[in-house]
Amino acid sequence: MDSAHAALTTPSATKGNAMTLRAKWTLGGIIAGGTAAALLGAGSSALALYFARRVLTPARVRPADQEILAVIREGRDLQVILAATPETTHNGVYSLFFEAGAGHARIGRILSYSPAERTVLREVEAVYSGNLETAGRGWWGGATYQHPSDVGLASEDVAIEVEGGTAPGWLIPGDADAGTWAIMVHGRGATRQECLRGARVVHELGLPNLLVSYRNDGLAPAAFDGRYGLGSTEWRDIDAAISFALSRGAREVVLFGWSMGGAICLQTADLSEHRHVIRAMVLDAPVIDWVNVLAHHAELNRIPSAVGRYGQLMMGHKVGRRLTGLAAPVDLKSMDWVSRAVELRTPTLIIHSVDDEYVPYEPSALLAEKNPEMVTFEPFEGARHAKEWNADPVRWEGLARAWLQQQLAPRRNPGQPDPGQPEPVQPA
Repeated sequence: MDSAHAALTTPSATKGNAMTLRAKWTLGGIIAGGTAAALLGAGSSALALYFARRVLTPARVRPADQEILAVIREGRDLQVILAATPETTHNGVYSLFFEAGAGHARIGRILSYSPAERTVLREVEAVYSGNLETAGRGWWGGATYQHPSDVGLASEDVAIEVEGGTAPGWLIPGDADAGTWAIMVHGRGATRQECLRGARVVHELGLPNLLVSYRNDGLAPAAFDGRYGLGSTEWRDIDAAISFALSRGAREVVLFGWSMGGAICLQTADLSEHRHVIRAMVLDAPVIDWVNVLAHHAELNRIPSAVGRYGQLMMGHKVGRRLTGLAAPVDLKSMDWVSRAVELRTPTLIIHSVDDEYVPYEPSALLAEKNPEMVTFEPFEGARHAKEWNADPVRWEGLARAWLQQQLAPRRNPGQPDPGQPEPVQPA
């Protein structure tokens, strides 16, 4: 026993014990570090998945983030005092939804603004539904009108056959002999009401106008997976709308799209079997490049860029789609029209505010720069997201009218003289 004890306490044995102790601490550090990395990785994955789901899943309830402080009645006229926000302090005509969306009012010009009290007094032009006088909160929007009749236009309710059933639409008639129809496509989280802002200028041009609904917008049948395709699936419903228009006498169409509706229009012009009948497109604050938009929203929500990219990967990967709930991956690369600029062969007018807080305007400007033959870019200022018409309806309608008149002018055959030019004088 004594000899054994002596052997364990020799200098070499003592050194071996010390090395073993260091090895244990090193191993422990590796395990702890690996566990922390795994936890960090799991946390990043969860955040990326949450981000992806937020982008792809239709919101059932809009946050009532606008405070309604008071309503003043003067005879039959109404005024509303609102908490001053970057949106409510912009001049123009807007919408105020309240009572969980059951109430809808059209809000007009600013009457007074108190920066000290952070309040703004605005004119109430119309209350379409609900009781604004009892409302405490709501949300601000650009869908200024509720029905075509509010714009002074007659309409017909129509049903368009789409995957899973029928999608309701409004058909505003045009000239009896019109061969060109307009088809209007609203944005993410909105409805066809959003498109009524553009209805008047189309009517003035004599075009029949089809304001449509599409999957997951609360009016059309929901997609099988209940997820947005960001344009990669919704375009099929617009293709169905073109088929409807053709069946009713249209020979060609002009597509209008707001925000994600712009992305849907671009996909339709790219993939539809009817793409040859799409004469032109008018896009308001369109999503030209989803990668750019998603990176912007990751930054807005203080999500690390690497996590945001991981979320994008989940959307586009056949394995990740199982986590996001998508029936099929979303190919974000195919919806990057800055990279695909030369492939766009449909004349397109893009109207986009340079202070758009939701969809950055730079891809719109870049698309026009890369394909000036097909794309005309008209920047606005002070309109924020998809509210260019609201901020300046006269300019918006003037731009759309003049550009469309040019695009819809009779096409000349090669060698045919311009009808606006005098006939050449023939020598005697």
